[in-house]
Amino acid sequence: MEKPKILIVDDEEIIRNSLAEWLNDAGYESVTASDGSEALNIIIQNKDINIMLADLKMPGIDGMQLMKQAKELNPDLAVIIVTAYGSVPSAIEAIKGGAYDYLEKPFCPERVEVLIKNILVHQNVVKENIALKKELAKKHQFAELIGKSHKMQEVFELIKIVAKSNATVLIQGETGTGKELVARAVHAESHRHKGPFVSLNCAALPESLLESELFGHEKGSFTGAIAQKKGKFEFANEGTIFLDEIGDISPNTQVHLLRVIQEKEFNRVGGNEIIKVNVRVITSTNRDLKKRVEEGNFREDLFYRLNVVPIYIPPLRERTDDIPILARYFLKKYNTENDKNISDFSPEVMEFFMKYHWPGNVRELENIIEYGVVLSQNDRVKLEYLPSLIKNNKSCGEPQSVPIITKKTTLKETEKEQIIKVLNQTGWNYTHTAKALGISRSTLHKKVKDYQIEKVD
Repeated sequence: MEKPKILIVDDEEIIRNSLAEWLNDAGYESVTASDGSEALNIIIQNKDINIMLADLKMPGIDGMQLMKQAKELNPDLAVIIVTAYGSVPSAIEAIKGGAYDYLEKPFCPERVEVLIKNILVHQNVVKENIALKKELAKKHQFAELIGKSHKMQEVFELIKIVAKSNATVLIQGETGTGKELVARAVHAESHRHKGPFVSLNCAALPESLLESELFGHEKGSFTGAIAQKKGKFEFANEGTIFLDEIGDISPNTQVHLLRVIQEKEFNRVGGNEIIKVNVRVITSTNRDLKKRVEEGNFREDLFYRLNVVPIYIPPLRERTDDIPILARYFLKKYNTENDKNISDFSPEVMEFFMKYHWPGNVRELENIIEYGVVLSQNDRVKLEYLPSLIKNNKSCGEPQSVPIITKKTTLKETEKEQIIKVLNQTGWNYTHTAKALGISRSTLHKKVKDYQIEKVD
């Protein structure tokens, strides 16, 4: 076990040496410095020093100045100020300034030993708390996935296990549950984590463009192909490719995808060159792929190639224990993005969150909280600040057709309207408007400029 390191700083050589000798005999590793400058150089080179005993009165940099500069270099450093009789008031000021305690000269070894042991116990507790918090963070927030529910803990454990292999993974779950986050987590925990992570939404492209995006194309292979282009599989070499909405690809693309999974090779569109790749394939879908196989819309051999390790992400309504954690995570996120300081949700809002059906899952929760943070004018998000479409649909039964609020239209337009409304109410007083909106003047000026808001006389 590594010995605790103690730095002794005193301009009197006899005190330095006698104290160092005693500490070494007591099982500690001591380092000495004759002045503040030498002590700072030692701290720069030895960030793992636990405790510093510093004389209060020294030529050059005194004990108070040394403590301040040392703590800037090593915030975890515990400092004991050593003072002569009659300088106790100064030592007390040092404690107020961040010193752990003080010692009066001449001091007895027993007093030093008690102080050092108390400091080391405190430091160990702090380290254990930090380690515990990190461990809890891994359980509750795994690679941006958040959840303490039993169902999400099972997902986290499966991610850890499957990440160590090269097996293909099929992630299943409703829209908005976080399928890409799971894919990124598998990649981040795998031996491929230093390689690229490349994603593609297969449902967003027609078949002709999807083939080109996946496998690339040669110059002149089709109208508009004015140059050779590499595909996603080439860019993902030695890494991971994530194909979202895999259930929507055409039979022809299914054949080519099966080949690259089985043979680790493909041809660009319009090309004859065989291109070899080493890529892990992760796919996702919100469809029932097995049913599509039965209906003849999806190749059975490809399904089994993709479904080596299935991961199912439960919808938000099946893991309500996670809602408060997710809500406060998004609250903190959008507080930061919008320069706000909203502390929490009203009890009515949290009650609503727990009862609502969440057809749009985590994505819908995030959008609603961003909306609420933008519009809130006090230290809590209240029901009145939630979208009217949501407030008027409090059903916790069957899913309702409630559109997810989009950032590009409704949210920005609503924010713009709210800013104009408050500006008019305050007579275009920026100070009062910013205060009413719960944002800074600089943020208000930026939003007025971004939204091209102008005063109408």
